[in-house]
Amino acid sequence: MQSDSEAGDQTDNRFGQLGEPLNRSHPFMFGFLAALGVLTALALTRALNNASQAIVLIFISLFLAVGLNPAVEALRRRGLSRGPAVLVIVAVFLFLGAVFSATVVPPLVNQTTQLVQHSPQYLDNLTKNHTIAKLDKSYGIVTKAKATLESKVQDGKLVISAFGGVMGVGKTILSGLFAIITVIILTIYFLASLPKITRTAYSLVPASRRDRVSSLSDEILARIGSFVGGQLIVASIAGMATLAMTLIVGIPYPIALAMVVATCDLIPLIGATLGAIIVTIVALTQSVTLGITAFLFFIVFQQMENYVVYPRIMKRSVKVPGAVTIIAALLGGSLLGLLGGLLAIPTAAAILLIIDQVAVPHAARS
Repeated sequence: MQSDSEAGDQTDNRFGQLGEPLNRSHPFMFGFLAALGVLTALALTRALNNASQAIVLIFISLFLAVGLNPAVEALRRRGLSRGPAVLVIVAVFLFLGAVFSATVVPPLVNQTTQLVQHSPQYLDNLTKNHTIAKLDKSYGIVTKAKATLESKVQDGKLVISAFGGVMGVGKTILSGLFAIITVIILTIYFLASLPKITRTAYSLVPASRRDRVSSLSDEILARIGSFVGGQLIVASIAGMATLAMTLIVGIPYPIALAMVVATCDLIPLIGATLGAIIVTIVALTQSVTLGITAFLFFIVFQQMENYVVYPRIMKRSVKVPGAVTIIAALLGGSLLGLLGGLLAIPTAAAILLIIDQVAVPHAARS
């Protein structure tokens, strides 16, 4: 009887003898592998570009789950299991969202409608200024803008044309609803499964380094949670400042506008500006003077928020120096836009932690 190795050799012989290994140093083989690598990189880049929106939604959901995890852990320490604790947190945020919608949406729609209807009148008031009237007489800028607005307002096409037509309005609304629902569902899933996800990730680390890596990772996740808490504090300050300003100068719907500014302030990069624009628009529906007052207020306040309030709060909550906070926010927003602005401060906190706990001790031992 033939041995297993002989039988294996005979089986291999049916398909021919093994050839010589490919010479990878041959110019043709080198060029082929290089071209294959370039094509693979291009394919991956194109795939990532096509899936960029989904990737952004996944990262935002995971970020929110990590940020809300301290609240879930606080409920667990009070005796709730993780499932009910997650449901309580989700229910609270859905309730706050419903209250926000009921409080903010009706007056916001009303004021926007008033602004659109009275915009020709506002432009007409501009011509009462001597300098603007002189420029309008020479170039007809205000007159043309007024005629365009009047025609759009009369046939009701102003808002629709701003979104690119009826199909554009529908597409914008559906895309926004889909993104919000997707983020909510993914956040709930990640929040419920976060301990399992982290345990699985830690199990991939070599056993000799697992404790060290898990400790550093847990601290990074805790700092992300602190970042979310700090962001809520900054947003609350913006909302209270807006409430005080609207009450003092007499802009209508002060509570609703304060909630709008606080909510928008949670959005990186564009949020504060978006909130300022909304309040300024509402102020303009009352008078040009109120609109200018609101505009100037937000210019001053945003400078204080960006360079004084935000760095100080992040230094205490995330333990990131103020200068690093500003630089990280600028770089993150420039490189990755909205996602970069969201992840910039937590990433800076993680890098500083790794430098402090890994790089510095290693340099001291060498």
